[in-house]
Amino acid sequence: MDLGTKLFQKYWHMVCHRNELPNDGDFLRFKTPIGDVVIFNDGGDYVAFDNRCAHRGTLIYLTDFGNQANTCKYHGWTFKSGKLIIPAVEQFKGCDIAKADLKRYRLDWCGDFLFLGVAPEKDLYEQLDGVAQYIENISFNISGRVDVSAYEYECAWPLALENALEPYHIGMVHPGTLANLQLEDGVNTFHGANSVWQAPVGDVRIKKQLGRLGSFFNIDYAYEGYMSIFMFPFTMISSTFGYSYSVQNFFPHQTRNDRTNFMSRLLTCNVKDEHAQKIVQPFFESSAKVNRMVFEEDHSICKIMPTDSWSSEPLEFISEQEVKIAHFRDLCRAG
Repeated sequence: MDLGTKLFQKYWHMVCHRNELPNDGDFLRFKTPIGDVVIFNDGGDYVAFDNRCAHRGTLIYLTDFGNQANTCKYHGWTFKSGKLIIPAVEQFKGCDIAKADLKRYRLDWCGDFLFLGVAPEKDLYEQLDGVAQYIENISFNISGRVDVSAYEYECAWPLALENALEPYHIGMVHPGTLANLQLEDGVNTFHGANSVWQAPVGDVRIKKQLGRLGSFFNIDYAYEGYMSIFMFPFTMISSTFGYSYSVQNFFPHQTRNDRTNFMSRLLTCNVKDEHAQKIVQPFFESSAKVNRMVFEEDHSICKIMPTDSWSSEPLEFISEQEVKIAHFRDLCRAG
């Protein structure tokens, strides 16, 4: 078994916030090293399953998100209220049709964030360690989602992740986007396999503008600067001033070691009232646009890194800003 598949199976992975799938039939689809996995709101209960019909393996969901009945387009097998409804079920003689079901995976909550597990080796809170408190606090301030972006990074998944783990490249790769914040030297804290990086915003004008926005929000937890949380092995969540949070999954490709299944989702935080919502909506829209630009800038540099340029061995030349890469590689070597 390759490293990406092994890590996908043995760890929990953040897949959505409760307010991303509020309605019956809401779903998110993730491309993973074990195939498509769907998170589905089944009348208020959340279900994670292999995106293939239990009958003949037809794909059920063909888009990354939306609202759709869990019905196979081939023969009409439907999952609803926790069970499969099979047309003309009496015709299935000579087989134990009662055993037919979706191939389901485990789910667990940290606050209002939902985590997927295939065969996790640890309890979710044990895996998250000290990061669990950050995740809980963030989760209770999330109101919804304003953007979803999913595509293939043309590089190996460890290269995409290591790029996300270090700020050393910001000046060169993001001169007109992330670099505008003029982030100061941040502080890394490590919590088991996970880490948190917090850095003050150095640009005085932007810092003041962001500070003034706070009066429109109804939140009880925020870091007034830039914060990036890494949940080993594949997930990042980041924010500037805690008004919105970008969740990013870098899942290994199922068949190619030179591709990464990337998905980002921008989650918004609670505002005080309808008037405040109108004021901050352009900020949310701008944040979504800038985030997409930043991720494509990252992609542009990652795709010129050959797959064999990555190894789990320690970097020979490593800066103080790349300490999380050393931590990441230690964990990858341990498997």
